[in-house]
Amino acid sequence: MGRAGETGLPFPRERIVELDALRGIAVIGIAWMNVYVFALPLQAYYNPAAYGAQSAFDYALWAVSFVLVEDKFRTLFAMLFGLGVAIMWERGTGWREHLARMALLFAIGVIHATLLASNDILRVYALAGLALPLLLQLGWHGLGLAMTALVAIHLGGGYVWLANRSPEFFALNFGAHPDGLAYALELGRESIGDRIVRRLASLPATLAAISAGVPINLASMLAGVALWKSGLLPLRWSRGRVLGLIVLCCLVALPALALIAFSAHSLAFDPQVVARNALVLSAPFDLLMGVAYAVAMLALFTRIRDSLGVRLLAAAGRLSLTNYLMTSLVFSALFASWGAGLFAAVSRSEALLLSLVPAALMLVWSPLWLRLYGPGPTERLWRAGARAITGRHA
Repeated sequence: MGRAGETGLPFPRERIVELDALRGIAVIGIAWMNVYVFALPLQAYYNPAAYGAQSAFDYALWAVSFVLVEDKFRTLFAMLFGLGVAIMWERGTGWREHLARMALLFAIGVIHATLLASNDILRVYALAGLALPLLLQLGWHGLGLAMTALVAIHLGGGYVWLANRSPEFFALNFGAHPDGLAYALELGRESIGDRIVRRLASLPATLAAISAGVPINLASMLAGVALWKSGLLPLRWSRGRVLGLIVLCCLVALPALALIAFSAHSLAFDPQVVARNALVLSAPFDLLMGVAYAVAMLALFTRIRDSLGVRLLAAAGRLSLTNYLMTSLVFSALFASWGAGLFAAVSRSEALLLSLVPAALMLVWSPLWLRLYGPGPTERLWRAGARAITGRHA
């Protein structure tokens, strides 16, 4: 038994179709929310009253997204990333190769954030991933305690950060302040050249901002490892225990998230309340929903393992890094000034419909690519780059 397996179940040596399908679901779910980053001013991502909500349906769509989607699939993606790192560590990845992989992932994230997606998650995954091997020797109980501590750090740090921001800051960045919206609209319509210059100039400030997301993302990664070590992700638990965990997570998280959403609506989407709810208060409940989704969908995929749907999702999941980047490229082609230029020209519900475009594309092209070429282009680049840095060619 290898290093990571000394305190729990051994990690798999072969690919697991159900886990690949979970990755496919995660990257599709991320597209649901990421479309708003590309389609609408930045304030509208968290606050439907700021821009893009043209009907009661748009507000209802925001509420459903907040409770069931926002940060849940990014949590699921982080859980699977953590499990992936643990599997690589079990297979013999040493510190040198691990650090090379995280450095390259960070570089890919910087390029992605500079050219396409300001909310890129690869950078924070790389930073959180640096510390992950230090915790892999913990059993699943110890991992649970570490997760709790990291969530507490996120909550405490978040509230300290909120307390040091001015009302004007919240109005400009999370509300419908005319100056804030005007600036956001200007950014959404800038040329690719102007975007590159601006994003490169803001790299130091951006690094500080994404570092704040390390604790909650590391907690999510540990959740993936803990679920494996507990025997839950391989579904070695009884059916009753699996169902019990799903129900418990939902009973705790869903009422809390619904109440948080109601508080924002009842207070007329006050910018400070919106920021607190989205950036800090919802985080532990998003993590619980990510766990519930992982367990529920894994149980479902295990039952229908040979179905066409699972095979398509698994193909998308095997190319999850490439598909994540491809989604940003498709959204840029639809909304950016150098593409179709639909930025700020669609409602919230219309933007959601357009998020189906990359989802459909990845389900079509992923199995074809795998059949013809094997691993995705970005996955190949990441792996080859790490081997070149470490001098490992096998």
